[in-house]
This record gives sequence, structure tokens and C-alpha cells, in this order.
Amino acid sequence: MAEKVGGLENNEATTNEQYVIPSNEEIIDSLTKDLTSTCIKENEARAEFDKVNTDTVIEGNDKENCVDSSTNCTAESDDTLETEENKPNVADDFIDEEALKDLEVTYTTEEKERLRVEAAEYKSKGNDFFKAGEYKESAESYTLALRTCPLAFKEDRAIMYSNRAAAKIKLDLKPSAVEDCTKAIELNSEYLKAYVRRAQLYEETEKLDEALADYQKILQLDPHHKDASYAVRRLPDQINQRNEQLKQEMLGKLKDLGNMILRPFGLSTDNFKMTQDPNSGGYSVNFQQSPQ
Repeated sequence: MAEKVGGLENNEATTNEQYVIPSNEEIIDSLTKDLTSTCIKENEARAEFDKVNTDTVIEGNDKENCVDSSTNCTAESDDTLETEENKPNVADDFIDEEALKDLEVTYTTEEKERLRVEAAEYKSKGNDFFKAGEYKESAESYTLALRTCPLAFKEDRAIMYSNRAAAKIKLDLKPSAVEDCTKAIELNSEYLKAYVRRAQLYEETEKLDEALADYQKILQLDPHHKDASYAVRRLPDQINQRNEQLKQEMLGKLKDLGNMILRPFGLSTDNFKMTQDPNSGGYSVNFQQSPQ
């Protein structure tokens, strides 16, 4: 007679052999007990890998990155592989906004305007460096602009962050470029170009869910944006394919773990057949002494 164990139906076959066959509940507990820790370790390793790769220069493949000069945009040249000496020091691009905030309270209106003009000059130099293909110097100029421009001028600073992201993309510093795009969006929630850059970066780094969300936001800001319109149609299928692949990989790992546990009993996961109920979506596990 079928017996319900942990919500799964179990039909055990009888056997005359002398060894003791573990119950389904014991087997399922053994199969899943190490899964959480295994996933945590894998995520930690992946996070460490991403951290290391933040400072790694690789060949890029961007198509449409340009810098803003108020409302202007300059077309970029073909991508090139940057050498280590041309790569900016990521640690040097830090913007201490707390320090800027403390200083800003001491400024007069005239001083703020003077600093705004000075920051605009740094930004203009950054644009010139970018047009000349000198992306390291371009990124450094935008950093100087951000360290100079008062926090009160949010839209100015948003453009500086987005421009610096464009330079970093050219230097294949994609994770850092994503951070700059995100900062630009925080300062200007309707900054279309920053969303476009970040969406492209997310897709290039296989963060498809995040890319889809940005493309959907782009269509809210510009319903006629062609790249975003195409992306929101194709990305859902790519996301489903990726999720299915991840599912199969996880099931493979579970099967390997289960076989390791069952081997001492002369069994394998092939002895257990899982059948999905089409109505409830749940699974029943049936034991087979001699798997087909």
C-alpha cells in the first residue's frame, strides 16, 4: 500500500535479500542535507572570482558607448585591448562623498558655482581624451571632476559618472563601469543613457535578469527605443534557457551526491524513479529493486 512520506508518495517493493534498505525519508534527508552548505560555498567562490576579475583587463565588445557633454554624444572608435600600464588604478577612482558633504556646508553660493565651473573644465578635458582614444586619462579627468563638483549639482555629477563609465568600458573595467552607471541613475532616475550603458553591461556579463529590468525601464522612458524593444522580446527565452541549464546542473550534483551516499548499500539513484503529478506539481518517489 502506498505510504505518504514528507508529502511524496512511496511505493516500496518487497525483497528477500538480507541487507536493510533505508527508508525514502532517510535517503531524501541524506541527499539534501549537504545541499545548502554546498551552494553557499559555491556562491562564495563565485563572489571571490568576480572580485578578482574586477581588476582584470580583457578584450571588450561594446557597440554604442559615448560621452555626454551636456546633451551631446560622441561616437566611439573600435575596441582595443588595453595594456596593464594603460589601465587606471581602480582604487584611485574613489569619490569620498562624506568628505565632500562636510566641505560643502562651508561653501558660499559663489564658491559652489566656481567649483562647478572648475569641474566642468575637468569634464571637458575628459571628453577630449575620450575622443582621442586616451581612455585612462579620460577616466582620470572625470574622477577629478567628480571630486570637485559640489554634491548639490546632481545632474552634472550624473553625467560625470556616466561618462566615466564609458571610459571604463573602453578599458574593460565592466564591474566598475556598472557601479558608475548605477551611481548616475541614483542621481538622475530618468537618465536614459546610463540605463542603456548598464543594460548592455549586464547582458555582456550574463546578468540577464538585471539587463531585462533595465531594458524595460528604458522603454518606459523611450517607448520607441529599438534596442530595448528587441531585448525585452529575446531575453526572456535566454533567461529560461539559462535557468533550465542551472536546474540540470544542480540535479546532476544532487545525483552525484546521492550515488555517493547510496553506494555502500549497493544502490544508486537509478533505483528511485520520480514521477511528477501534473495537477499538483509535486513528485512521488518509487523504489525499484532492479532499475531498468
